[in-house]
Amino acid sequence: MVILAQLVTSFIAAAGFGILFNAPRRSLIQCGLVGMLGWILYYVLVLQEMDVVPATVLAAMLVGGLSQICAKVYKTPVIIFIVSGIIPLVPGGSAYDAMRNFVENDYFTAVQLSAKVMLLAGGIAIGLMFSEVVKQMIRKWSWKRTR
Repeated sequence: MVILAQLVTSFIAAAGFGILFNAPRRSLIQCGLVGMLGWILYYVLVLQEMDVVPATVLAAMLVGGLSQICAKVYKTPVIIFIVSGIIPLVPGGSAYDAMRNFVENDYFTAVQLSAKVMLLAGGIAIGLMFSEVVKQMIRKWSWKRTR
């Protein structure tokens, strides 16, 4: 039952941000699916006791790859799927907790949480960048094969 709730809420979050960012209506379901699949991968990896940073990197790589595929299939810019699909992975709650601890003068906890937020944000960037690099390598490899 928990997995079903995770599926539904992550789909709604990703599709909702697609609406917020003015994604075309015809691509909102795909935006939701990309975000949902990225979040579920992250959630399952964390349940399997993987650290959150590598789980975030792998989930971001999945979001990037699925976004590339959706962009090609639906002839839509890839940024539409990446932005809405990555939203469930953004560490907003941890960032809020870090700032709250700074305000409450609990600097030890605040610095720990801030470092975690920075690692997660970097993991998202690395995962998206890696999926783009793989796409470029596949494109270059397929271009050389056709020559």
